[in-house]
Amino acid sequence: MSNVTLHGARIVVRAGALADAAAAVRDATPGCRAIVISDSNVAPLHAAPIADALGAELLTFLPGEASKSRAQWAALTDDLLARRLGRDTVVVAVGGGVCGDLAGFVAATYLRGVPVVHVPTSLVAMIDAAIGGKTGVDTRHGKNLVGAFHQPALVLIDPLALHTLPAAHRRAGMAEAIKHGVIADESYFHWLAAHGSALLAPTLGADLAQRLVLGSVAVKVGVVAGDEREGGRRKILNFGHTIGHAIEHLSGYAILHGEAVAIGMVAEARLGELAEVTLPGLADDIRDLCAALGLPVAIDAAFGTDAIIDATRGDKKARGGAAEYALPMRLGEMNDGGGRYALAMDESLVRAAIDASR
Repeated sequence: MSNVTLHGARIVVRAGALADAAAAVRDATPGCRAIVISDSNVAPLHAAPIADALGAELLTFLPGEASKSRAQWAALTDDLLARRLGRDTVVVAVGGGVCGDLAGFVAATYLRGVPVVHVPTSLVAMIDAAIGGKTGVDTRHGKNLVGAFHQPALVLIDPLALHTLPAAHRRAGMAEAIKHGVIADESYFHWLAAHGSALLAPTLGADLAQRLVLGSVAVKVGVVAGDEREGGRRKILNFGHTIGHAIEHLSGYAILHGEAVAIGMVAEARLGELAEVTLPGLADDIRDLCAALGLPVAIDAAFGTDAIIDATRGDKKARGGAAEYALPMRLGEMNDGGGRYALAMDESLVRAAIDASR
């Protein structure tokens, strides 16, 4: 079991935590009336039992990135308003990253903010999306462009929920774990490489699942603790996401987030090597581990270089219409960019990195 507090958010990692999630929600938000939000795939598996135990209503939406929209945010917000829920409401988000981002944004904006509890059930949500207080929705211009920082009252993580996660989604989540190793923990990167096949096995054991989650949570908490609003070092968590988000968006979100991040990490590490920021060979090390875990590592010819670069300019991390990149120096250490932690790159280098990653 692990129990840590981050910017007021209590983060609990415990095998079997789903069984007493209702009690944990009540303890974290005493006196609040709960409303549970989940997607229609996760709802019967995990959300409905929690809602029943809380005596709460369950609101669902269609699974997938397409639901992370302003239209779905409005629909859920209207549902809460129709029920005349007050500021003594707690939103309980049960599901993956889409659910956490969407329900978190509902909580952040409903009546100017009500508490939210995250109960992540996907690997991406457990080790990344549910931690740190970022909420938001996508627009036709790009991913996560409308949102708010809203710290949860509680993040309750049960690594055993990974047993109900489709294999493709568990594999995609491994990309975020690899990222954590690259940016801050070389030993964790090597541990992932040594245990990769076991971590993806349907019979994933509780000890391995716990170690996987705790390794990433430690990195995420360590980075976010000193930079809640991404004004400095927190930007290193964006490694792989500038090009990755562009590819994800251009695919119409047919490519899973973790898959796009895997491709983005390889391309951005190559960019770092071309810019003489990154130790030569790191891009190959990242590519080899991602490929060994069944993740895509090459940019498909369907995504033109111009289109990718144009998409990066609309990224929320862009400044002055130019994309910024968080780049590793070596395994476990990122370039601080003179205190900025992310820098604009010459477009010719970005083009070369993309072309070298096809």
